[in-house]
Amino acid sequence: QVRLVESGGGLVQAGGSLRLSCAASGGTFSTFAMGWFRQAPGKEREFVAAISRSGAATYYVDSVKGRFTISRNNAKITVYLQMNSLNPEDTAVYYCAAAERRGLEYYYATYHNQGEYDYWGQGTQVTVSS
Repeated sequence: QVRLVESGGGLVQAGGSLRLSCAASGGTFSTFAMGWFRQAPGKEREFVAAISRSGAATYYVDSVKGRFTISRNNAKITVYLQMNSLNPEDTAVYYCAAAERRGLEYYYATYHNQGEYDYWGQGTQVTVSS
């Protein structure tokens, strides 16, 4: 049973930074492409960032490009989301997700659709005050 546990959320002032972590267990982390999504109050969950199994490929929603950085440490079976220059519009519950793809052809692939992910964490709240 694959389990994803997010941490690192909290309250921060506008312009500040947070680093989210997502620790995986119960699966083979190197076969997971990883992603971060978020859901703001009253809105649908949206894609934020993704990273390939290799870690060499990343993909971001336009609104966070240049401010957020996704990375992974396969030895620590953890994926990170470094968030800088936060603004109130970034306030949301942030979810970590894993897409299990075992073939070598998926080694550099990233995914930004929710339906492409197989496993989800419980979410961590990020609140940015103005």
